[in-house]
Amino acid sequence: MSITAETKQQVMKDYATAEGDTGSPEVQVAILTTRITALTEHFKTHKKDNHSRRGLLKLVAQRRKLLDYLKSRDEARYKTLIGKLGIRR
Repeated sequence: MSITAETKQQVMKDYATAEGDTGSPEVQVAILTTRITALTEHFKTHKKDNHSRRGLLKLVAQRRKLLDYLKSRDEARYKTLIGKLGIRR
């Protein structure tokens, strides 16, 4: 259900804008997307897990806020990020 530390490190390395970058919107959105994907897989077998579903909705809302922030600051970075992650918008 949750992502491993190794997976998180790999995602941070893949989406970092500079060396050692852990907090840029790109990295945060990529980590959230990984967690959302893992939870979505979890719900394919556990359809009635409504407590975790609430957490999923919070993650989606947090990702949406970060994407809106990035879009308002730099639309080019926003477009490349959603293209790279395969998020439809």
